[in-house]
Amino acid sequence: MSTVVIHVPATSANLGPGFDSLGLALGLHDEVEATLTGEPGVQVTVEGEGAGEVELGEGHLVVKAMRKAFDRMGMAQPAGIRLHCRNRIPHARGLGSSSAAICAGLLAARALAGEGELSDDELLALATEMEGHPDNVAPCLAGGLTIAWTEHSGAPRMVKLIPDARIRPVVIVPATRLATETARGLLPKDVPHKDASFNAGRTALLIAALLQSPDRELLLAATEDRLHQKYRAPAMPRSADLVERLRAVGVPAVVSGAGPTVLAFSTPDSQDLIAPEVGNDWHIQLMDVDPVGANVQFPETR
Repeated sequence: MSTVVIHVPATSANLGPGFDSLGLALGLHDEVEATLTGEPGVQVTVEGEGAGEVELGEGHLVVKAMRKAFDRMGMAQPAGIRLHCRNRIPHARGLGSSSAAICAGLLAARALAGEGELSDDELLALATEMEGHPDNVAPCLAGGLTIAWTEHSGAPRMVKLIPDARIRPVVIVPATRLATETARGLLPKDVPHKDASFNAGRTALLIAALLQSPDRELLLAATEDRLHQKYRAPAMPRSADLVERLRAVGVPAVVSGAGPTVLAFSTPDSQDLIAPEVGNDWHIQLMDVDPVGANVQFPETR
């Protein structure tokens, strides 16, 4: 039997103005232990998030990703796969749980393949193909702050940066869920030119703001968005209201990914401003940025 253990981080995409392009790896991880058993059949066990809810067997997203990777490497599918998933990333909350599962499956297959080959660029392309967009899979694979884009050829690319460590993400997670497809379905096909121009400027400003010494006012301006959050607000009114209230007291806050989680950037002068605006039915967690991203280990090296 061959076994590999994959750690994959939660991610937050968009970060306000950087729609479908910016992503941040967070210090919250799922762990997947994958074994090629040599015996026919797929066995999946799950503890933590999604236990008793997600499909077990061939329908599990990690298994689907492994199958995809073996096919792409031109390898025969293994006779048997056993997975044990320890999930900490909330599902359907805008924290990249599906991206984490996809990346875990692809990395597990590559690590277990032996003679199979899958470059980092091919891995990003395959993860993007499965997820639909590179903004979550890029930081999950690489860590840090990523800028992702698609070449004219259709190939996804990314650049990795490391934000100033004094700017710390705070995730504020509601009990309710929201499917990404639902949130994306609310977006208009076209937006005003002035709004696109506004977001282009704010995205550039946000990258600068995250890389230099923490400046709450600069971050507040840099996280303004006109392309997606207002259109999605009807699907998550409480999240939209919390973002407005946090921003009103000077906290740079945005919707994380497609929502409904709210992401705030905490600076030394704003830490005490967040909790008073958040009700008891939200889970608040101060995090670090994961600078490394997905991590692959074999049991003997753990």
